[in-house]
Amino acid sequence: MRAGGLSLEVVTGAAVEPWLPALARLRIAVFREWPYLYAGSEAYEREYLGVYLRSPDSLFVLAKDGGTVVGASSGMPLDEESEAFRAPFERAGIDPGTVFYFAESVLLPAYRGRGLGHAFFDAREAHAAALGRFSLTAFCAVERDPADPRRPAGHVGNEPLWRKRGYERREDLRCTLGWPEAEGGPDLPHELVFRLRRLPGR
Repeated sequence: MRAGGLSLEVVTGAAVEPWLPALARLRIAVFREWPYLYAGSEAYEREYLGVYLRSPDSLFVLAKDGGTVVGASSGMPLDEESEAFRAPFERAGIDPGTVFYFAESVLLPAYRGRGLGHAFFDAREAHAAALGRFSLTAFCAVERDPADPRRPAGHVGNEPLWRKRGYERREDLRCTLGWPEAEGGPDLPHELVFRLRRLPGR
């Protein structure tokens, strides 16, 4: 499979293990940018990514330039995620067992603008539909003050892409996660808002 001049490979469950070091470095590099401003470590990333090894229905969509991973998009059943992600759905009366959660998409700057965003959504939505037990796909994104002085001039977010894909912002579905914004700094609380889309025919 190819998109934007890159090869795309879908790996599931434990098959992602050989790619974990590259994925950890990629997440650190991309999430250091606005709006996440994440100052992470490879050790933490490998531990975090390890949850995908334990879920046979998880997936990573790897975008590769030759043999180098330059982008990745992930997902797993929401009921296998941590309580922080499940709880907002449970409070809203949505069964986490009906939701396939899209964790993140990361792509190095030089490869953006080639349609990879749509390709990542296509692959994850197809995977969720093929599993046959999900009616919704969902993801969350961090909230930032538009007046934050750290916001890059001319920054354009992903909202247009998300709306085009049919994802509805749900103000009632929010979670709070902590991560450091400076090397060696403490974890700071960040609020994230979920977007949902119903799988066709579900």
